[in-house]
Amino acid sequence: MTRVTLPAHLRKLAGVDGEVELNIAGEVTTCSILDALEERYPVLCGTIRDQRTRRRRPYVRYYAARQDLSHDADDEPLPSEVAEGKEPFIVLGAISGG
Repeated sequence: MTRVTLPAHLRKLAGVDGEVELNIAGEVTTCSILDALEERYPVLCGTIRDQRTRRRRPYVRYYAARQDLSHDADDEPLPSEVAEGKEPFIVLGAISGG
């Protein structure tokens, strides 16, 4: 079971409270997590990544096991702690400004 933490506005949009738990068959990657998340909650399609290009949207970051995975390849295997559900995969809206 893979755990996913979403920012508050995406939890509200998807109608979930707290973490989302996903069963992912095969290798656990950023892409496989986002595919499963969008399949289960179609309302999230296009909110985390562009629907056409499937690239991460600006100001969205991915974290797992105390690592910023935002610029890693989406098909790279995630740390075993994430695949095993010990650590969540975190989708976070970045903040900018001054």
